[in-house]
Amino acid sequence: QVQLVESGGGLVQAGGSLRLSCAASGRTFSSYVMGWFRQAPGKEREFVAAISTSGMSTYYTDSVKGRFTISKDNAKNTVYLQMNSLKPEETAVYYCAAGRRFPSRLASQYNYWGQGTQVTVSS
Repeated sequence: QVQLVESGGGLVQAGGSLRLSCAASGRTFSSYVMGWFRQAPGKEREFVAAISTSGMSTYYTDSVKGRFTISKDNAKNTVYLQMNSLKPEETAVYYCAAGRRFPSRLASQYNYWGQGTQVTVSS
């Protein structure tokens, strides 16, 4: 079992930046692929980014390439999502997730999920 807890969400103006964190339980964190998803009200959960077990490979949805960076610290059992140049349409609850396949955009490929953290981008 893996437990994930997101933090770092909040209110930011359009064009601003925010860094999300996801703390994982257990000492097998490094064996999991980690991903970030987001879900706006009334919308399907959307893949954002994923990182390999080693942290050496990353994968992003097209809309965030060049603006978002996923990273991880295996020693701290933590994955991060640095979000720059945020847009109002990116307002959503952001979730981190753990799975076994890299890369994957599919929520069904991730077995464990955090509770989510709200990101609100104002204009």
